[in-house]
Amino acid sequence: MVEISTIGFDIAKNVFQLHGVDAAGQVTLRRQLRRSEVLKFFSKLKPCLVGLEACAGAHYWAREIKALGHDVRLMPPSLVKPYVKRGGKSDAADAAGCCEAVGRPSMRFVPIKSVEEQAALMLHRARQLLVEQRTRLSNAIRAHMAEVGIVAAKGEAGFQALLAMLDNPGDNRAPSALCPPLCELVKQWRSAGAQIEALDQQIAAWHKGNADSLRLATIPQIGPIIASAAVATAGDATRFKNGRKFAAWLGLVPSKSGTGGKITLGPITKAGDRYLRQLLVIAGAGLIRRVRKDPALWPWLAELLTRMPAKQAAVAMANKLARIIWALLATGQTYQAERLKAAA
Repeated sequence: MVEISTIGFDIAKNVFQLHGVDAAGQVTLRRQLRRSEVLKFFSKLKPCLVGLEACAGAHYWAREIKALGHDVRLMPPSLVKPYVKRGGKSDAADAAGCCEAVGRPSMRFVPIKSVEEQAALMLHRARQLLVEQRTRLSNAIRAHMAEVGIVAAKGEAGFQALLAMLDNPGDNRAPSALCPPLCELVKQWRSAGAQIEALDQQIAAWHKGNADSLRLATIPQIGPIIASAAVATAGDATRFKNGRKFAAWLGLVPSKSGTGGKITLGPITKAGDRYLRQLLVIAGAGLIRRVRKDPALWPWLAELLTRMPAKQAAVAMANKLARIIWALLATGQTYQAERLKAAA
């Protein structure tokens, strides 16, 4: 049988491409498989290194192939792209690029998520989608009412005033012709709100059953939503050398550019998980509101607000929160406000 030491695996919905090499780097396999043939093929192979991009469905295939005894490694697509040969986009070229990239000693890999971790993240993704849909619905209701001269005040109170107007058929301010179509949008808005509350309860139940998530919730402004999202997203925190590496993975550190020994810092990189980064920035903004009322709550942040705008300080606070999250996950400790104030 032909020796195969490394395989690049390009996945898709139904047609999968394989590219294998031996220990000397010589190509020994170029093959296309249907979905039903993948596991049968790998079950007959001797254990080898399998590399594939961390894209849709990758964690499932990684778990299944790993269970057959192979060493499976997931790679960020952006890091695989430089190894794909020029000459046109094809599955075969992508598989060859995966095969080349997985053997690089400097390659960074993505941890394979368990079904439980994926289920927790799906709760957050579903909730995020419903929040976005509810926001679009509220904006649409406001815009349609504004078309007939009814402009609501900003904030929740103004929107509730619009809902009360539409719920009251006897209110003469809203033209009767608007009520049928807008009432359907209102029903959808309320339905989305009820579904979000149901998902919040499921996330809270997952949070209560996870020790790491409970420890993260001891950090000020970190509740079940952020804590559970951080635990499910980060996985094993010890794979990061320090808190800065974790913050950089989330895209919360400044970008760097320069030459001739002169380094210039730019805006944050915004790399990594956008959802968790957004949650941490929102938490930072919430802490700013609390610190403005009580500077003793977080002296470091209170001093920071004297030197930069609030939005910039919120991002800096998100960076610090990310580092604290890493410290708690990596060491197994709980948050200690006294130590933080002493260090500040």
